[in-house]
Amino acid sequence: MKKTKRLVLLAMLTAVAMILSYVESLLPSVGIPGVKMGLANIAVIFALFRFGWKEAAALSLVRVVLVSLLFGSVGAMLYSLAGAVLSLAVMALLRRIDRFSTVGISVAGGVAHNAGQILMAMLILQTKQLLGYLPVLLLDFRRIQQLPPGRPLKDEA
Repeated sequence: MKKTKRLVLLAMLTAVAMILSYVESLLPSVGIPGVKMGLANIAVIFALFRFGWKEAAALSLVRVVLVSLLFGSVGAMLYSLAGAVLSLAVMALLRRIDRFSTVGISVAGGVAHNAGQILMAMLILQTKQLLGYLPVLLLDFRRIQQLPPGRPLKDEA
């Protein structure tokens, strides 16, 4: 793929991720307070599978910074960055292992994002009491319930 075409596609994916982030910010939180669907992760996962982890990281970083500056705050950016970094690291690792489906990688990324935000909150607030919230976010029943049995793993063919 030519560099120009690659750059244009990554820019378009970044725009899509920003739009999805904004749309998601308009939706009410259902169930666990603060837990969102992670719609912008669609663009990041696409970039990870299509281009690789470096491009996915660049897309994720640009999206987090721009969305935080346009629609959020610097404080929110710290939490988003922590979640995005840990999420991308887990998804890139699972992609490299090549044993998990796209759905499995996405779910693991969502769980890692939640864990990253809790870890950042523990660092900022200097308290370990937030660890009590971690099991609730790690179980994230809404994501797990949407998975058909066996979907997180690739089919052995």
